[in-house]
Amino acid sequence: MAHFIGSTAPLRIGLAASALALGASFAAAAEAPITIVINQSPWFPGFQAVVEKYEEETGNTVNLDVNPFAGSLEKQRTAVRADESPFDILIMNAGFFVEFYKGGFMQPLAEVDENFALAPDIFTFDDSVCWDEAAATITCEGNGKLVGIPVNPFLPLLHYRSDLYEENGLEVPTTWDQLYENAKTMHSPPRVYGVSQRGQRGAFDVTFDVFPYILSHGGGIIADQKAGDFTVTINSPETLAGMETYLKLANEVGHPSTAGQSQTNVIQNMATGRAGHILGVPAPAQFDDPQQSAVVGKVDYAVVPGTDEFGPAPVLGHWLAGVPKNIADENKQAALAFLAWFQTDEAQRAYAEAGSPPVSRAVMTSEMADQEPYRYMRALAESIPHAQLSFTFPEASQVLAVTELRLNQAIGGELELKAALNAAAKEIATVLSDAGYEAPMLDPLQ
Repeated sequence: MAHFIGSTAPLRIGLAASALALGASFAAAAEAPITIVINQSPWFPGFQAVVEKYEEETGNTVNLDVNPFAGSLEKQRTAVRADESPFDILIMNAGFFVEFYKGGFMQPLAEVDENFALAPDIFTFDDSVCWDEAAATITCEGNGKLVGIPVNPFLPLLHYRSDLYEENGLEVPTTWDQLYENAKTMHSPPRVYGVSQRGQRGAFDVTFDVFPYILSHGGGIIADQKAGDFTVTINSPETLAGMETYLKLANEVGHPSTAGQSQTNVIQNMATGRAGHILGVPAPAQFDDPQQSAVVGKVDYAVVPGTDEFGPAPVLGHWLAGVPKNIADENKQAALAFLAWFQTDEAQRAYAEAGSPPVSRAVMTSEMADQEPYRYMRALAESIPHAQLSFTFPEASQVLAVTELRLNQAIGGELELKAALNAAAKEIATVLSDAGYEAPMLDPLQ
């Protein structure tokens, strides 16, 4: 079984990391024990189960250092700045991984083993697996080097009550207007809310929830981070339109206290039958478990809605595994051995069977997707090509501190929407300017 920090196990037989890229069978090889620092999350049990399978099949030892979201991030920040990292693999979130890339802390994987590569069926998640050090940007083109392996496809899907759709003769929505009309048909509070949205302030909570709305209206927070355009656009007319759509759903067909709803609340609203729709990361096991759910077999999945002009725009909040530079060479090899195995079809299928969405296109579109427990997979595979990164600069946490506060205030009615967006724009511009970016502002919304 997977070992938590403090446990020990003998060194056993391992596998060759380069075998995956070569398309050959894994060879037996002794690998050093490794330690992975990871967050506690709804998908963690699936990852733990896959780690245990790896240990059983290879004889190698993997220690798991499991922490709350913020605690894991702080441990990683400390580890990469130490003389030697106590962790051989970092599990990094989409909101913060760039600070590790840009800081030069992560090991380009082909520099450990020149044959190591991302498996062809593994999604790149908007090229977030690669870093061009000279250009200081995320790209797998040109001089971009592979520095991360996706471990969880954390992006929102539309969850909807398929039984209520059938009862009311509804069609799965592709636009926000269609979602509104469907939610309106279902809305019968307090028994059922047409939609339940996450509006609570946190580390990356309400901001994550509103991104699909604002991006699909052509808005955003910053103009074009990848291209180096840090114009602050959170108070653009397009972002305003996206937030107005969010608030229309919240105020007219949503939960009466959207500003106080956490991810857990939203999931519970669906699981207890009190929500007709939610936008959330796929966690089908929770809805199909009769011990946790009153809607077993009644929740289905689709790509998040969008607009006719821009289409859907789910935001990436996924997780990546990377190897820090400041560990011993034998630990780097051992880390690659695990990451190579993790990408295999066998491991990805086991991952899905253990309750965590895979990161392999081949598995998402395989015959597994036709089975009831995995019915979310095709929607997930269809969503990923539309998905966008939220932040690609290391000061993301400071920007999030602003957006979490101001967006929550707008949703809760503490600030008028335009005032909240204008305030956020000024504060984000200050954060970026203080960090050395040229961050011009738009004219305030009137």
